[in-house]
Amino acid sequence: MTLREIVRQRARLLGFEHVGFARADQPLEVDHARYERFVERGMHGVMDYLAADVEARRTLDGPAILPGARSVVCVARPYARTMAAEASDPDVARLIARYARGQDYHNHFRKKLRLLAKFVRTLGEGVRARPLCDVEPILERAWAARAGLGFVGKNGLVIVPGAGSFVLLGEVVTTLELEPEAPMSERCGSCTRCLDACPTSAFDAPFVLDPRKCVAYLTIEAAPDTDATRSDLGEHLFGCDDCQSACPFNRTEPPAAEVTRPFTPHARWSEIDLGDVARMDDATFGRLTEGSPIGRATRRGLARSAIRVARGRLASSDPARREAARAALVKASAAADEEISRLAREALDGLSCTEP
Repeated sequence: MTLREIVRQRARLLGFEHVGFARADQPLEVDHARYERFVERGMHGVMDYLAADVEARRTLDGPAILPGARSVVCVARPYARTMAAEASDPDVARLIARYARGQDYHNHFRKKLRLLAKFVRTLGEGVRARPLCDVEPILERAWAARAGLGFVGKNGLVIVPGAGSFVLLGEVVTTLELEPEAPMSERCGSCTRCLDACPTSAFDAPFVLDPRKCVAYLTIEAAPDTDATRSDLGEHLFGCDDCQSACPFNRTEPPAAEVTRPFTPHARWSEIDLGDVARMDDATFGRLTEGSPIGRATRRGLARSAIRVARGRLASSDPARREAARAALVKASAAADEEISRLAREALDGLSCTEP
């Protein structure tokens, strides 16, 4: 068995169902040039970290990642659950992007990557290996495509054949020489379903997303400043899966329940409604977001999003849904945060003006 297959076997034992390999000492010229244009246009918005370490993102064998690196192991773990499983998710949980409904993936995913890196170090004298998970300055989607893990779709996400795009990506960069695999080219053809599904028309062109228009950006990174009266953001409290849900490659059957168990919604989501999310104080916010990635949106950001979703539901054709939204706004109007209370009262005032 080759070293590459030994590493692949261990990666799969650790729960990484999809594994690819690429040279780490060959720079990403085309992808890096595209990234530079992205930064020059200011498309990163408030995500200043994306505009940092620009040159470091060109390659993996420099001082920013791992000097002397020869190979990169790219892995993917699916997180999509079955439709039947998702049907029983609490109402609030269904307003959250699928990856964020359960445990914070950074914790368990990074732990597995560290174990893989530790194993790689045992495969040769003096071998070095560094696990990467979300925070390091690399263009991980480009590396995933180069490693043959998947291809980048028109929505900018990596699509793994047989698994789709509901996957988490990670890498182990190493000085160990591992045979690279053939890069995977784009397979979208003439399909534009992901672009057409975007509720805010955030795609300037195929493969070109302007994050500043994206629902995920507006409900996470910029949530504290997003207009709470916007109707085009729809039923999204934290993140958005619309472009992925529309993709034909995501029609594949999700993996077994034990594989995606960490992404099952926290029990706490069944105990609260939109009004509770809107009126929470800092202590409640801390308990609600413990072990969850949604804290990134901030307390006020989540509260504003909850007001916006409830406000939109006031126009529902379902009387029960309208009444639940009104009750949530009444609850939110008592929030200690005066801004949130004001937004809730304004939504209720607007309802009063439209009622006969």
